[in-house]
Amino acid sequence: MPLNSPPANAPTIVLGSTSPFRKEILSKLNIPFETDKPLVDETPLNNETAIELVERLAILKAGAVAERWENALVIGSDQVALFNGQILGKPHTHENAVAQLSSFSGHKVTFLTGLAVKDTMTDKTHSLVEPFEVHFKKLTIEEIESYLHAEKPYNCAGSFKSEALGICLFEKLVGEDPNTLVGLPLIKLVGLFNAFGYSVLEQQSL
Repeated sequence: MPLNSPPANAPTIVLGSTSPFRKEILSKLNIPFETDKPLVDETPLNNETAIELVERLAILKAGAVAERWENALVIGSDQVALFNGQILGKPHTHENAVAQLSSFSGHKVTFLTGLAVKDTMTDKTHSLVEPFEVHFKKLTIEEIESYLHAEKPYNCAGSFKSEALGICLFEKLVGEDPNTLVGLPLIKLVGLFNAFGYSVLEQQSL
């Protein structure tokens, strides 16, 4: 809860994100939570790998939000998509989006999601990186054009929205938790909560 409010016995769960998709995913756990926007510099460091980047940013986001809360478990997350070892950027134009999706046809894109939980009472943080693979169908130019005109994902890395119509582009999904694809791996999040002594299932009976 905010710094000017008295702490409760149980920690407040704070999602360090204003993403409606992450909020919807966290709601599946049926626990009360707040949202708070992290303000951090997301510029990659020199020679930083994609795995290092998403874990560092998840930790930074959790830490930035944690400064404004007492007795809270703060969730930070960050995600990048990789194709042939390169981090995917936003296409910005229709032509660039056509080129990106054409290159993905019949191939896979790997999502890496950094996840961190910070306990504001102990100042301890647990973090991890969870991978998830999206295998694309063999796409025709007509399918690509139809998709882009329908969804216009020009400000989305990789030129698709996996949480929406972009699912029609996929052959299969490979990973432990489908929630990872949208940026919040719930199975691993529950495990991080447990590491701090917070049981999601026990909260259901309170």
